[in-house]
Amino acid sequence: MCTRREVHSGGRQSGLTLIELIVFIVIITVGLAGVLAGLNYSIRNSANPMLLKQQIAVAESLLEEIEKKPFTWCDPDDSAVATATSYGGCATPQTTGPQAGEDRYSQTTPFDNVIDYNGFSMAGIRSPTNSGTTITGLGSYSATVSVTTLDNAMNPTATASSIAAVRIDVRVSLTGQPSITLTGYRFRYAPNSA
Repeated sequence: MCTRREVHSGGRQSGLTLIELIVFIVIITVGLAGVLAGLNYSIRNSANPMLLKQQIAVAESLLEEIEKKPFTWCDPDDSAVATATSYGGCATPQTTGPQAGEDRYSQTTPFDNVIDYNGFSMAGIRSPTNSGTTITGLGSYSATVSVTTLDNAMNPTATASSIAAVRIDVRVSLTGQPSITLTGYRFRYAPNSA
């Protein structure tokens, strides 16, 4: 006949009690809820990557538009623009900011020099063509431009008539998002910087 043998370890049975299991589940639930709440807050308050990419694209586009303009001693409409080696050689020296009547959106007298953009701003991103029509989907963005000379930092003995470089800062803002600023530099190539 077969006999049944029982093996006793002589000690207490190992495992979890019902109370220990409930305490474990409560602790894990509270921890998981905290982690999910933090993740939810982080996602809700982070910058939307699509909006940030759009801000960067707007800033890059405007910076490229500015950097492609001539940086000359004379206003580009001046007859001495190709030969002038200083402001003194111009009938119409290029000043900081646009010349009278120049406008970024004008078809007849648009901005024609890097320095024309100093102080430029727009609420709603507008095309430089089409009479400045706001681009669809970009009406809530805004942009400002600052063009400053670098000669004091690069050459402490520089005079106003020897400006050799400018720094271009394009700042693009959107409500509810951090603003971004892109910086570019434009150097004058003597005598004419086209």
